[in-house]
Amino acid sequence: EEGAQEIYLRPETAQGIFVNFDNVVSSNRVKLPFGIAQLGKAFRNEITTGNFIFRTREFEQMEMEYFIRTGENTQWLEYWAQERLNWFKSLGITPEKLRLRAHEEDELAHYSTACYDVEYEFPYGFSELEGIADRGTYDLTQHINLSGKKLHYVDQDNRGQKIIPAVVETSAGVDRTVLTLLADAYWEDEENDRVVLRLHPSVAPFKVAIFPLFNKEGMPDVARKLYEGLRFKFAAFYDTGGSIGKRYRRQDEAGTPFCITVDHQTLEDRTVTLRDRDSLEQIRVSLDQVEQVLEEKIGMRR
Repeated sequence: EEGAQEIYLRPETAQGIFVNFDNVVSSNRVKLPFGIAQLGKAFRNEITTGNFIFRTREFEQMEMEYFIRTGENTQWLEYWAQERLNWFKSLGITPEKLRLRAHEEDELAHYSTACYDVEYEFPYGFSELEGIADRGTYDLTQHINLSGKKLHYVDQDNRGQKIIPAVVETSAGVDRTVLTLLADAYWEDEENDRVVLRLHPSVAPFKVAIFPLFNKEGMPDVARKLYEGLRFKFAAFYDTGGSIGKRYRRQDEAGTPFCITVDHQTLEDRTVTLRDRDSLEQIRVSLDQVEQVLEEKIGMRR
């Protein structure tokens, strides 16, 4: 068409980091080792998309380029491989379903001398969530050669010597991480006839839901006041619709770890029922102690 332009979509966020290397170094006065991280859209011309949002042509990518001195590549590759595996575990993903897999020599990209994948065991088998690669000095060297721009690092710890740092890269898909969280958390509790999203409290959309048992006798007033007191510290949800059983089930499906119910006993002794999503255990907690107990219970699951 007349006036049409050919445009290109970036296949990764990493190259934007390398282009801005000199700007970051000079403006932030960083010292090796240091990292530059970025999150944004990336695009791939995937021939076969599939497995819901696992493999798509447009996706959200989070990458970090960690700049180091040449010769320290192996120790930092091992360090970041373990750190990234631990990060996925910290989200509450089942540790037994996660693994670190080292690439075989014939799997390595042309710029990489070593690489690990963090993989998760989906119902269809293990698949990659994140790659951790030793990219050496390849990227900065290529940018220097093709652009003519000086992208060196002045090593003040080594008499001001100009060096090209090596790089360890971590590259993860946000969409794949979300899919993993949902797949890992989904549970059909046949014994109690319910569907539960067993999300870790750190990633649950709501940490606690507050209900009045009935919309009368002053219960909504107490429940609303409790909700207003908690919602600025915890992501809280207030619900009055339907039976208490249905409200519990809705929160189970949404992944809310804890539910608090204001009932008749609350009006007598100022205690509420605190229900645990996974165990279904219910305990009585004083209104004055609710915030502290929630902090302890959420903290224990970290």
